[in-house]
Amino acid sequence: MSKNKTSFFCQNCGTESAKWQGKCPSCHSWNSFVEEIVQKDTKKELWVDEKEPLKNSKSKKLNEIIDSETRRIITKDKELNRVLGGGIVEGSVVLVAGEPGIGKSTLFLQACLQMNTISTLYISGEESLQQIKMRADRLHLPNENFYLLTSTETQTIFNEIKKIKPDLVVIDSIQTLESSFIESAPGSVSQVRECTAEIVRFAKATNTPVFIIGHITKEGSIAGPKVLEHMVDTVLQFEGDRHYAYRILRTTKNRFGSGSELGIYEMSEGGLREITNPSEILISQKDDLLSGIAIAATMEGARPLLIETQALVTHAVYGTPQRTVSGFDLRRLQLLLAVLEKRGGFHFGVKDVFLNMAGGIKVEDPAIDLAVTCALLSSYEDKPLPALTCFVGEVGLSGEVRAVSRIEQRIAEAEKLGFVQIIVSKYNSKSITSRFKIKIQFVSTIEEVYRILF
Repeated sequence: MSKNKTSFFCQNCGTESAKWQGKCPSCHSWNSFVEEIVQKDTKKELWVDEKEPLKNSKSKKLNEIIDSETRRIITKDKELNRVLGGGIVEGSVVLVAGEPGIGKSTLFLQACLQMNTISTLYISGEESLQQIKMRADRLHLPNENFYLLTSTETQTIFNEIKKIKPDLVVIDSIQTLESSFIESAPGSVSQVRECTAEIVRFAKATNTPVFIIGHITKEGSIAGPKVLEHMVDTVLQFEGDRHYAYRILRTTKNRFGSGSELGIYEMSEGGLREITNPSEILISQKDDLLSGIAIAATMEGARPLLIETQALVTHAVYGTPQRTVSGFDLRRLQLLLAVLEKRGGFHFGVKDVFLNMAGGIKVEDPAIDLAVTCALLSSYEDKPLPALTCFVGEVGLSGEVRAVSRIEQRIAEAEKLGFVQIIVSKYNSKSITSRFKIKIQFVSTIEEVYRILF
C-alpha cells in the first residue's frame, strides 16, 4: 500500500510548503495555505496505445531532425487565427482565461462548429449536454464531426479520447477537472497543476491541439498556480465590458507567434461576430467638432488601430485636483501633465483632468502620447483640433516628440480611413520611404505642435 503525503499549498499563487504558514512567502497573502493529500501512485497514461510507440520518445542529434514548417489548422475565425499567429499549431496547448459570462464558451463552441472538416471533442465540466445543445442551436452551425462530453474525471476523458481520436480537444474548464492520482478537491492548486500536466503530455505525445478554458481571480489574473502559464504554449485573455457589445481577445504569451496580438468581436444574439476593421468602431461619429478629442494611430501586435482619445480639463472645485483615467496608465498621464506644465507653462496643477480611451480599449503604446497631449491642450484652450487630423509620437521629459516604430503602417491606416493630415516626429522622416497622399506634418517639440494647432 502506497503512503500518502500531505502538503500545504497557497491557493493564491500555488507555493508548496511542508507546514502551514499564516502568510505566504511568495505572494504575501494571509491565511491562503490549505492542506492537500498528494497520492504518490505509479502513473499510467490512459491515452497511450501500448501497441504504438510514443512519438519523440528517443533522443536525436540536432542535424538529424528534419526541418519542416510547423503545420497549422486554419480556422474560419480570422480573429482567432490572428491572435494564435496564423492558425492552431498541432500539439499546442492554449490557455484561455476571462471573467464569468464574458463569452469564452460561446467563442470556442462557435469556432469548433465552424470547423466541420476535422473531428472535435468538446469537454464540459460546467454544463449539461442539453445546455450546450441549446447554445449550439442558437448559432445555427450544423457539424457532423462535433462530439460532446460532460465529465470531470481525467480517466473518463482520456478513455473517450482514445475511442474517438479527435483532431482538436476543448476543455471547459480546467478548474472542474480532477485526476485520480491526486486526492484533493477539484479546483485546488495540486489538482489544476496535475490535470494540466496530463493534458500537456497528451498533446505533445499525440500531436493533438488542446484549448483549455480557465477561470480568473477577483484581481483579474488566471486562477491557479503561476506554473500553469509556463506549462502551456499560448495564453489568451478574453476581456470586455458587459455594458458594451465588444469583446477583445488578447495574446499575453505565444511560442508560435507575436505575444501582443489583438482580436475584436461583437457579441450578438447569433454568437460572436468578427470585427475586421476595428478603427471604425473606435472612432465615434460626430457632426460637430468638439474640444478635447484627438485621434491616435497605435499598434496592437502587427495590427494598426486608430483610437479616439478624449480629455476633459476643468477647474478643480474641491481644492485637490483629480486625475481620472480609463484605458490609459495614470502615471503616464501625470508625466505628460508635468511636461506640459514645465515646458509649456500650462497650469494643470490647479485643474481636474479626466482622460478616456473610446470603445473601452486599454492602450499601452507610448506612440499615443502626442494625441493625449493634444487632447489635453484642446480641452485646456477649449478649442477643437483640426478636422481629419491624426497624431503619432512619443513625448519625452524635455518636451521633444520622439520617433516611434512601424510609422508607415500607422500612416497607411490613417490614409485608408480618409484622414487628410497626420502629425509625426521629424525623427521618423528617414523611416518613411513610401509615398502617401495624406499630408505628413513633421514636428520636433510640443511648442511646435501648439503653434501648428492653435
